[in-house]
Amino acid sequence: MAAEAEGSSPLLLPPPPPPPGMAEVEAPTAAETDMKHCHGSGGVTMDVERSRFPYCVVWTPIPVLTWFFPIIGHMGICTSTGVIRDFAGPYFVSEDNMAFGKPAKYWKLDPAQVYTSGPNAWDTAVHDASEEYKHRMHNLCCDNCHSHVALALNLMRYNNSTNWNMVTLCFFCLLYGKYVSVGAFVKTWLPFMLLLGIILTVSLVFNLR
Repeated sequence: MAAEAEGSSPLLLPPPPPPPGMAEVEAPTAAETDMKHCHGSGGVTMDVERSRFPYCVVWTPIPVLTWFFPIIGHMGICTSTGVIRDFAGPYFVSEDNMAFGKPAKYWKLDPAQVYTSGPNAWDTAVHDASEEYKHRMHNLCCDNCHSHVALALNLMRYNNSTNWNMVTLCFFCLLYGKYVSVGAFVKTWLPFMLLLGIILTVSLVFNLR
């Protein structure tokens, strides 16, 4: 027995267990991971903190206008890598610097629903729509940021359709869009709720007189 003990190698001994609690300290929790990243279509990473929303339509409130009409805001469309393109003003399409601030809401689309042929059909359509709108005057009611996104979807024939327009985009973004955080939801709806409360209070006071 003594010979066996002397001839045994210390490398064969099991490693000592880690100190209690070390695994809990070093390993990130699932909640911390989910707060920073989620996965977009096709396995592409979506990063809310860096405003990267691959294959998404994004939306953010417009000061004053959204206060009175919460479903109306500024819209852009993202490339396959998440870079935002938005019609920000006359003859100007912004890249990765969305007008009126970071997106408050995103609507994730499926690149498999693009019906145009050719490589990088999604990015090609976003690029061509952006180039077109670099030569257009911005019109709040008739030819605006929603129109720019609609042209991109029509060029790629998303969902095999070329009938995308401001109304359909507004409806689908309202129906399928997701807020990036609770704070974004509050930022969108709180001013409207405060204004509505003031209007109702003033109306009630006048009716009681």
